[in-house]
Amino acid sequence: MSQPRLRIVNLGLPKSGTTTLARALKLSGLKVADYRIRIRQTDNVDLHRAFVGDLMYRGYYGAGDPLAGMEEFDVFTELSCLREKLTLWPQTDLALLRALRAAHPGVRFLASRRDAKALSGSMARWSNLGTDRLPRHAIPGLPRGYGGTDDQRIRWIDGHYDTLRLFFDGADDFLEYDVADPAAPALISAHIGRDLKWWGKANANPSQNPEVA
Repeated sequence: MSQPRLRIVNLGLPKSGTTTLARALKLSGLKVADYRIRIRQTDNVDLHRAFVGDLMYRGYYGAGDPLAGMEEFDVFTELSCLREKLTLWPQTDLALLRALRAAHPGVRFLASRRDAKALSGSMARWSNLGTDRLPRHAIPGLPRGYGGTDDQRIRWIDGHYDTLRLFFDGADDFLEYDVADPAAPALISAHIGRDLKWWGKANANPSQNPEVA
């Protein structure tokens, strides 16, 4: 009996190490969709510049499979999209996660995270994410008008990962890891059944002490 295809979906929030994970998995031989599909990644013009979160909802509501139409990709590392007229957060949508499991029995879920205070601070320093975009938009668990302070972002961050732990309680297809944990690469490798060829820092905030993005 053939093994199910390896598909990897990261449920971490922005600035939790999603770009680092994308690079690590790409350098390990997997085809990665991170936030948005680049033209150079595919010959399928329907996917050019499309947001991963938008494509997931198209697949979910069109075919019942959030990965429909993205068959050529193995990995999906940043799912959310927060723009002026588009705010999508598939990693918070438990019904969509159930559909992913049903359509792809071999899927391996990851949840990249950092200390909530550090993650909130990184959001605040990354462009206008924490200071403007989060409080200006309605986001699951963070209604419009909230998210402009550390306390509010930390409560939202903790709530997201607590919800994932409840949803995946006892499941062997889910791994939450801290990007600051030296054991993170080994944990990820064991979870997905593939050695990582690289691990480091990517998309770090410009500062005296660069952080994992």
